[in-house]
Amino acid sequence: MDYYSPLHSISLLFLAALSVLSLAQSSTIGVQYISRLLEVQDSEKAPPSVQVAAAYGVLQRLIPSHSSAFEFRIVSKEQCGGESCFIIKNHPSKHIRGAPEILITGVTGGEISAGLHWYLKHWCGSHISWETTGGAQLYLLPKLGSLPHVRDDGILVRRPVPWNYYQNAVSSSYSFAWWDWKRWEKEIDWMALQGINLPLAFTGQEAIWQKVFQKYNISSSDLDDFFGGPAFLAWSRMANLHGWGGPLPQSWLDQQLILQKKILARMYELGMTPVLPAFSGNVPAALKQVFPSAKITRLGNWFSVKSDPRWCCTYLLDATDALFIEIGRAFIEQQLKEYGRTGHIYNCDTFDENTPPEDDPEYISSLGAAIYSGMQSGDSEAVWLMQGWLFSYDPFWRPPQMKALLHSVPLGSMVVLDLFAEAKPIWITSEQFYGVPYIWCMLHNFAGNIEMYGILDAVASGPVDARRSKKSTMVGVGMSMEGIEQNPVVYDLMSEMAFQHNKIDVKAWIDQYSARRYGRSIPSIQDAWNILYHTIYNCTDGAYDKNRDVIVAFPDVDPSVISITHKRYGKYGKPVSRRAVLERERNSYDQPHLWYSTTEVIRALELFISSGDELSASKTYRYDLVDLTRQALAKYANKLFLEVIVAYTSNDVHGVVEHSKRFLELVDDMDTLLACHNGFLLGPWLESAKQLAQNAEQEKQFEWNARTQITMWFDNTEEEASLLRDYGNKYWSGLLGDYYGPRAAIYFKYLIESLEEGHGFRLKDWRREWIKLTNDWQSSRNLYPVVSVGDALATSRWLFNKYLQSSRAYDN
Repeated sequence: MDYYSPLHSISLLFLAALSVLSLAQSSTIGVQYISRLLEVQDSEKAPPSVQVAAAYGVLQRLIPSHSSAFEFRIVSKEQCGGESCFIIKNHPSKHIRGAPEILITGVTGGEISAGLHWYLKHWCGSHISWETTGGAQLYLLPKLGSLPHVRDDGILVRRPVPWNYYQNAVSSSYSFAWWDWKRWEKEIDWMALQGINLPLAFTGQEAIWQKVFQKYNISSSDLDDFFGGPAFLAWSRMANLHGWGGPLPQSWLDQQLILQKKILARMYELGMTPVLPAFSGNVPAALKQVFPSAKITRLGNWFSVKSDPRWCCTYLLDATDALFIEIGRAFIEQQLKEYGRTGHIYNCDTFDENTPPEDDPEYISSLGAAIYSGMQSGDSEAVWLMQGWLFSYDPFWRPPQMKALLHSVPLGSMVVLDLFAEAKPIWITSEQFYGVPYIWCMLHNFAGNIEMYGILDAVASGPVDARRSKKSTMVGVGMSMEGIEQNPVVYDLMSEMAFQHNKIDVKAWIDQYSARRYGRSIPSIQDAWNILYHTIYNCTDGAYDKNRDVIVAFPDVDPSVISITHKRYGKYGKPVSRRAVLERERNSYDQPHLWYSTTEVIRALELFISSGDELSASKTYRYDLVDLTRQALAKYANKLFLEVIVAYTSNDVHGVVEHSKRFLELVDDMDTLLACHNGFLLGPWLESAKQLAQNAEQEKQFEWNARTQITMWFDNTEEEASLLRDYGNKYWSGLLGDYYGPRAAIYFKYLIESLEEGHGFRLKDWRREWIKLTNDWQSSRNLYPVVSVGDALATSRWLFNKYLQSSRAYDN
């Protein structure tokens, strides 16, 4: 116990306050509205023995050496005061050698798993992260027979609201596209430990659609034009595109359906409620020929260069058409037939970046009613879960239109995800979604980009403010990021909010976090994290703009239009939608902005490096060190690029040559840095794609999908790049060295030629060459490492001394 006393004493004070607060009444009006559904779901949970066994499975995979130290039991909600909870107690037989030491009870297997994590986190100083962001820090866990005791009367932790939601409709492509069961099992374990009980379950739905549409005389070849490729299914499902990256092999469809059944089985075993998809109106083109009188509309162009009908301009069946309800029912019923059960919650986002053709509230109400009828006709207990993203960016949705959609179904039959609540909460401006239950969500990440940012203060207080507000209809909290496996501090805090009744003191929490993450409390590291909290992780919503650092989004413009004023670092505006970001004027260049003091961040990195001799063995430390070094160098690269532009506008050929050389050297050095940690490698993304292939042709197709999603998609011409370029960019070793570096070199080559030959910048020639580079790279088959090489600490020290030690003057 003495070894853990500093962290343990802090945690005891923190948890003592929590246990008292958790006794307070936490229900909202919204919870009352969904009470019928909660009763139905409780009655359909897996048997207690199944859930306990599933929780033991999580424990066995996490810490097999301590599987005998814990006993798990299921308890009723009544034993938790009518709410979902977990209870941690000292085991009655703890003094007997070999007997369990800690007893954890919970309403579900998931609650038990969350209780296990709570105990490991707050009593044992442990930390659990994604494997790629450092993994689990459990090496200081006491040996069997020496686990820390809790207080005699135990610890009761209730959920303030019933649901903890997880995923975004596009996470399935940005992060999960190539996962097998081994990776999914790890993620479901992570979900359970974090207390997630309402995850999206979108895998395998194309196989369901194939069976449904076959009933309407739609052939497999017709669906080849309908489904996107494996890396683009999210946008195929949302009716943004069709066919791009396809066709899907039958083996893929069959494989994914088998995988989905495993995913659902494990989620149900843990007492989770998987959210299944529902029919949104997106239909194959062939349906128009089969049903010529059906109200099927062709949608507009979604970012293709030439409105190419091979992939753009999908078809949407009007929700008021009788066929809509029929297909909606068939889809729900086919899922029930395949999966054997349902949690009765279905996701449907018909209007996500697809604006209705009319704004008459009565018409919108009829659309919403028809969409819900499609679900309810297949499942009488159905509840519609809808992303509230459309209300964040589309001016179409004024109060009358919002009310018409939200009130088109019976109260309690729709739940809205306030998708971007940490930066732009809609519940405040919409009078609690006009009385409709909603889930407070943290969006945080776009496209799985690797950038250090977050709004920890908003995360630590926003859900509490929403729940305590007058006439609150909040029914859950959630994480709705577009991509995972980055910024672990943000997700550690947000997952904890599922059990927090009070606002968190972020400063105190950060101190605990750093001690847990590295297994010890080191003053210099705590100082570094406090700097990061006050700079990088306390940003305004402006930092959520699409960060386009020059290394991973080289400007496709004539250099003469690039502004070098405003301390050389402009700020983006504050677009609130993916569409707004991507529809910027093609011939403009918005400089990557800074929302923090670079001097302070470099100081934090210096503190990190100074602690390296003590922490270099820690996987979590090595991840954070590489990430923070990468962050500082990425912003320094912006400075170097602008120095190139200054030299160019001054007709200084020598300056352009020297600064360009320095920039390209930095890109190579960053590639070397990223190679030091498995979390920053291109190889695993490509190899996981290929491993799902059944033959050489599929392997080539899947790898092309994987390469294309992270660079430029979808279509382009020889001289015109796709609007959807670099949106899914990644700071990955291999990608910087083999793609972004050569791309930058081409740009610099044309700058130098322009000055040496006395003509303007040859923009069209530049575009031809970099577009060809991109297309060639996407089709290439060269291999990349899947295991890190190099010493993260030594490399970070070297790069700090080379680039940053004397570069504090580039502060914004």
